[in-house]
Amino acid sequence: MRTRMLLWFLLLGGVLPPIAPAQNATSAAKPCSQAESKQFDFWLGEWTASWPASGGQPAGTGHNSIKKTLDDCVVEESFSGLASSPLRGMSVSMFNPATNKWQQTWVDNQGSYLDFVGEFDGKQMVLSREATDKQGQKVWQRMVWKNITPDAFDWSWESSKDGKEWQVNWPIRYQRVKR
Repeated sequence: MRTRMLLWFLLLGGVLPPIAPAQNATSAAKPCSQAESKQFDFWLGEWTASWPASGGQPAGTGHNSIKKTLDDCVVEESFSGLASSPLRGMSVSMFNPATNKWQQTWVDNQGSYLDFVGEFDGKQMVLSREATDKQGQKVWQRMVWKNITPDAFDWSWESSKDGKEWQVNWPIRYQRVKR
C-alpha cells in the first residue's frame, strides 16, 4: 500500500514524466519515410553482376540480392561471386537524417569490415571512406553507382592516394534478373 501511495504522489507531484498512451501502428508515422530514404531503391531486386578481367584476375559473374528490411529503413545486400570468385559478402545501408548522408557497413568472408558514408546527387550514388593501406599510408576508397536505368547500372570500386584523382579497381556491370 505504501508503494502505491508513493507512486501516486510522485506522478501527481510531477516528479516522474507522464506516461504517454500507446499509439497504434496506423497512427504512428513511418520512421524512414523521407524522400532521401528511397534514393537507393534503384538497387532493390535481383541482379547479375559481370566484370572484365583485370589486374591478373579473370573476368567473372556474380549475383547480388538487394532488399529493404526493418520497416523499410535498411537496404540489405547479399553478394556472391558464384564460381567466378570466392567473395561472399553483405552490407546494410541506411539514410541518416541527422547527418543527411547515407551510411553503409560491408562485411565478407575475406575478413573485411568496411564503413562508408556518402550521398546521391540525382545521377549517381557515391559512398566513400578513408583507410590505411598495407604500407601504412592513408588511402581513400569509394563505391560509385552510375549510368542508372531501371534494369541496369554500372558500379565501380575505386581508390585514390589524395582523395581527388580516382582509379577504378573493379568495374561491375549490373543487369536486373528478369522473372
